[in-house]
Amino acid sequence: MTSEPKTSKQLFFLVAQPRSGNTLFTSIMNQNPEIACTPNSITLEIMKDLFLLKQTDVFENYPDHKSLDNVLDVVYDTYYKDWSQPIIIDRGPVTTGPNFELMQKHFKRPFKCIVLLRDLMDVLASFMKWYTENPDAFPNRYNCKNDEEKLSTLMNNQGSIAKELEAIKNAFNYPDICHFIKYDDLVAQPEQEIRKVYQFMNLPYFNHRFEDLQQVEVNGMKYDDTVVGKNMHKIRSEVRKEYNPYIEKIPERIRQKYGHIRF
Repeated sequence: MTSEPKTSKQLFFLVAQPRSGNTLFTSIMNQNPEIACTPNSITLEIMKDLFLLKQTDVFENYPDHKSLDNVLDVVYDTYYKDWSQPIIIDRGPVTTGPNFELMQKHFKRPFKCIVLLRDLMDVLASFMKWYTENPDAFPNRYNCKNDEEKLSTLMNNQGSIAKELEAIKNAFNYPDICHFIKYDDLVAQPEQEIRKVYQFMNLPYFNHRFEDLQQVEVNGMKYDDTVVGKNMHKIRSEVRKEYNPYIEKIPERIRQKYGHIRF
């Protein structure tokens, strides 16, 4: 007998730029014991890396597509098979073109996306505040001379901001499976916005709290921010809107180049 991964879990995706409320949303949703909203997930990278094996000499020498496709088909079921929660919200840019194509081909079941929206200048201002207050933050490790160079580095085409922006842009092409939340609305009226999420997921509402919030811990693990820099994923204990003075310090060239990216 062979044991196969269970396929009973319901899968959603969280699509969002960094510094746009991901960790706050995760902390809130994970109060529900039926839900596991993940930190940054490697699942889409697993899918991509497996698929790229088809371009290797070893595979082309013996191109067994069906066997490799069998592995791709069960990536999500295998990855989450030991998680106790029946509902998974996987954080990753699933709506980029290649990722979405892979999921449509191999997941073989419906999935939906929760998309957090925040103006890019607010995202960059949040990065500035964080890396200014935390010297070990990863943007300070690039030997950049000033904020303009640091922010330009963050906006490189292969970085997480660019990938998530592409995913958000493409998400608007799939309104039937995507639910959009503006960051400002989430922090201004959290209960109302979270109720909308439950309606979108077709789940009964859980009585969430929006104060005394806990730092994110999922599947028995927490973020190790020594990798990216102290306090990268630290959240306040309550949901509230807070003015960030760094919005006024964004260099003019950065504003001119990216200031139009608003939601």
